Amino acid sequence: MKYEDFYNPKYNPSATDTICTFRIEPRDPKRSMKWLAGGVAAESSIGTWTELTTEKPYMKKLAATVFELAGNSAQIAYPIELFEPGNLPNIMSSVAGNVFGLGDLRYLRLLDIHLPKELVKSFLGPAYGISGIRKTIKVTKRPLVGTIVKPKLGLRTKDHAAVAYAAWAGGCDIVKDDENLSSQAFNPFEDRVITTLDQRDRAEDETGDKKVYLINVTAETQEMLRRAQFIEDHGGRVAMIDILTCGYSAVSTLRNHGFKLILHGHRAMHAAFTKLPNHGIAMPVIATVSRLLGIDQLHVGTAVGKMSEDREEVETNIRKCKEPLGDLEPTLPVASGGLHPRHVPALIDIFGIDFVIQAGGGIHGHPKGTRIGATAMRQAVDATLAGQTLEEYAASHSELAEALQHWPTG
Repeated sequence: MKYEDFYNPKYNPSATDTICTFRIEPRDPKRSMKWLAGGVAAESSIGTWTELTTEKPYMKKLAATVFELAGNSAQIAYPIELFEPGNLPNIMSSVAGNVFGLGDLRYLRLLDIHLPKELVKSFLGPAYGISGIRKTIKVTKRPLVGTIVKPKLGLRTKDHAAVAYAAWAGGCDIVKDDENLSSQAFNPFEDRVITTLDQRDRAEDETGDKKVYLINVTAETQEMLRRAQFIEDHGGRVAMIDILTCGYSAVSTLRNHGFKLILHGHRAMHAAFTKLPNHGIAMPVIATVSRLLGIDQLHVGTAVGKMSEDREEVETNIRKCKEPLGDLEPTLPVASGGLHPRHVPALIDIFGIDFVIQAGGGIHGHPKGTRIGATAMRQAVDATLAGQTLEEYAASHSELAEALQHWPTG
C-alpha cells in the first residue's frame, strides 16, 4: 500500500475505531495533504515508505484510514484490532510514535484522541473521581482550596510540616508537595510523611475539617509502590505522581496495585509536548489518557496567573477531564501556577466549582504569612460564591484586604 492508499474520504468510522485528530505542516509545500496524512496513517498502522512483498490481503482491514481533511487538519481512524486492550504505551507508541520523526513533516501535532468504549473499559480509570474526592474531604459546594509548600525545595522536614500546618489551620483543604520534592537528604520521604501527617491531624482536630496531604511518590516504579504503601500505612489519603516523567506504565502500575489512595497527577514536563501550537501532543490528549490510567485529579492550567494556556485551551482541558468517557469517573481539574486571591473570581467563572485552586506563592507570599494567606484565599472564594466583589468582602475581612493591597492586579 502506498501512502495515498490510506486516504479514503468515503470511509465511515466504526463505533470501535480510535479517532485521532492531527495538524500537519509539510516541509515541502508541494506535497499533497493526501500523501502526508496518508503517511501518518500508514506509519502508525500497517504501512511504511515503500511497497512491501510481505503484505498479505488480510492485513488491509487493519489499515488506519484518513477519512477527513480540512486545511492542515486530518482525522484518522484506527481499527481496534491494532491495539492491545489496557496497554496505553502500545496505543501511544502507535498513534504518537515514529510519526513525529517523519522527514516530510515540518511539524505534527496530535490535537485530540477518542477511544471507543471497548478500549476504554479495558482501563480502570479514576478510583475516586470528583465525587469520591469530595466525599473524602467532605466539601461539596465550593472549589477546594489548596497550596504547595514553598519554597518548593530546601525546607527541612520540621519546617516543611510547619508550613503545611499553617496552611491547613488557615483554611486550606489541601497541602501538596511540589513536583521535584522527592526524598532529598534535607527532607527525607519517610520523615516528611510522618511529621506532616501529624500536623494534618493536629489541624483537623483544631478546625473540625478534613484535610489532605498530597505526597509526591515520584520515583523508580518499585520504590514508588513502596512509598505509596508507606503513605497508606500511615493514614495518608493521597499519592501524587509526576505522570509524564514517570511514564504511562508507572501510572498504570500505581493505579492497578489497588491502593486506597486518591491519585493526584502533576503534569511536570508537559510543555515540552504541549506548548508549541503547531507541534507535539496537545494537553487534551494528556488529560484523556491520564483519566484512562486512573488519575483522580489533574493539573490543567489556569488561563490566569503565570502559565501560558489561554481560556479556550484551559476550558478544553477541563472538558476532557469531565466529559463522558465510557463508564469512567470524571477527573477533578486542578488550577495551579502563579495564583493569588485576585484570580479567584476569574477562576470560578472558568472552572465552575468542581476544581482545586492550588496556590503557592499566592498564599505563602501574603504579608502576614501562610496562615493568613490561606484565610485570605478562602475569603476570596466565599466572596465570589456569595456574589460580592472582592473589594466589598474585604471591607470586613482584613486578611483579604491585605492580600488585595499586596497583589493590586490579577
